[in-house]
Amino acid sequence: MKYKDTAEAVFIKRNNRFSADVMIGGVRETVHIKNTGRLKELLTFGRIVILERADNPERKTKYSLIAVRKWNEFVNIDSQAPNACAFEAVSDGRIKEIGLPDTVKREVVYGNSRFDIYYERGGRKGFIEVKGVTLDDNKTARFPDAPTERGRKHLRELEKAVSEGYECSALFVIQMKNIDGFEPNYKTDPDFAEELKRAKEKGVNILAYDCAVNEKTLDIDKKIPVIL
Repeated sequence: MKYKDTAEAVFIKRNNRFSADVMIGGVRETVHIKNTGRLKELLTFGRIVILERADNPERKTKYSLIAVRKWNEFVNIDSQAPNACAFEAVSDGRIKEIGLPDTVKREVVYGNSRFDIYYERGGRKGFIEVKGVTLDDNKTARFPDAPTERGRKHLRELEKAVSEGYECSALFVIQMKNIDGFEPNYKTDPDFAEELKRAKEKGVNILAYDCAVNEKTLDIDKKIPVIL
């Protein structure tokens, strides 16, 4: 996926879950953060960040913070981006476990659930739930960075769909490069980690892919080993 209008800034401080102060062009600006996660290891004073200019000139904040420079690489933190680039990758047949689908749709209701992606291929029908990952623990990507009951609920819903004949996958989109493997965050949310192992035992595919990231794009790239 591509961003239309981006700019570089210097991070000053986070005000709350939704906003931060940055310096851009010598001016201090309050910007929207497109991620409500903790991001403590990324949003630190003096870091170079990437902003996207808002389309709506009437919006209270002119920019949204979408990426952070870590060493010589960028980490995308836009919580809406993983779904968009996952949809592109599935549509193009770049998720090899799924192949090139005949039909692919976003945000499809199934029972009391709404899954991120639905696809059909050669008589097969499946659902994909997408999770963005921004936490790098010594080249191991981990999810979540805060306890998530919603995440556990999604896994249980995927398990139910598998029992009713659907192919189902939990796709972890790692919003960075230079990652050796993916593990659930046992320390932060042991219940999610256990549910993820249970989902795999019940037939849910657990997939992780890293991303090529720069100032203007986020694209799913290579499959990353999953360790449960």
